[in-house]
Amino acid sequence: MAVKMRLRREGKRKQPFYRVVVADVRSPRDGRFIEDIGYYQPLREPSEITIDRDRALYWLGQGVQPSDAVRQLLRVTGIWEEFRPGDPGKQRATAAPTPSRAAAAPQTPTERAVEAEAPAVEAEAPPADQGDAAGVADMPPADAAVSDESVEATATPAEDGEEPST
Repeated sequence: MAVKMRLRREGKRKQPFYRVVVADVRSPRDGRFIEDIGYYQPLREPSEITIDRDRALYWLGQGVQPSDAVRQLLRVTGIWEEFRPGDPGKQRATAAPTPSRAAAAPQTPTERAVEAEAPAVEAEAPPADQGDAAGVADMPPADAAVSDESVEATATPAEDGEEPST
């Protein structure tokens, strides 16, 4: 029998409170349960969380999987840390350095237009008549081995129709 630790909604309309229950996964959300191990009252200020620590640890030890909401309540009360010491949790495990909002997306349509044009300008090849200054950035480092074939493949014909010399 598959068993989960989950929230069971009680209370009246627009005034919910939840019981933390251990229930068979096949039973409905507010239906039959095996054991009631605590409650959560989100509308109280601050919200009230009461979970029987011994019973929660017993069921977790038996392999019961808590729902995401119950797992978060167990973290807040410290029971999850007691059950799995050093477990970073969902938020900290997947948290990677995220770019700031300003770096992630432009905020105004003008900034979006400027950023959309910037890659197109960079992608254009520099004109051939700029000489050495334009080709310096495109050249490989001095210590890199360059074959004659790769140099010929990157050479571009002059714009006046003359063929490049080989």
